[in-house]
Amino acid sequence: MAQLMQREFPLAPLVGVGAVVVDEGRVLLVRRGREPLKGQWSLPGGLLELGESLTDGVSREVREETGLIVEPIELIELLDRIHHQEKRVRYHYVIADYLCRVKGGTLQAGSDADDVRWAERAEWNSHNALNLDPITVRIIELGWQRTEQLLKSEGR
Repeated sequence: MAQLMQREFPLAPLVGVGAVVVDEGRVLLVRRGREPLKGQWSLPGGLLELGESLTDGVSREVREETGLIVEPIELIELLDRIHHQEKRVRYHYVIADYLCRVKGGTLQAGSDADDVRWAERAEWNSHNALNLDPITVRIIELGWQRTEQLLKSEGR
């Protein structure tokens, strides 16, 4: 019988993936349907499955949570997300966040997402109307800036 990974109070860090999907000047966000960050807007993503590559994992997670088919372009950042409860580690994820482009699909909330939406830069960057975690805002900004560089290099 397969042993399930213990997300809450884990015995070891868990590997996750996240996606910064930039399309037509907007960034894709999901409202988390489970802890950690349940009910908060964030980037689509989740845990890597055994035997799955990082890029396959990020593509799968975006498809499951948003209905969109994406192509991972490049790694934006590798980071730790550690949440403590008193003296114990409640959650510990090592997350590979990728810049992705939309290749197809239909936007709709699925699996671990309560809602999905496109957000304009002013919504996540100035005053943070969506109440995004500061680390998430930083990752989105890195992906946004990299997208701008790629578009310039492609002559768009």
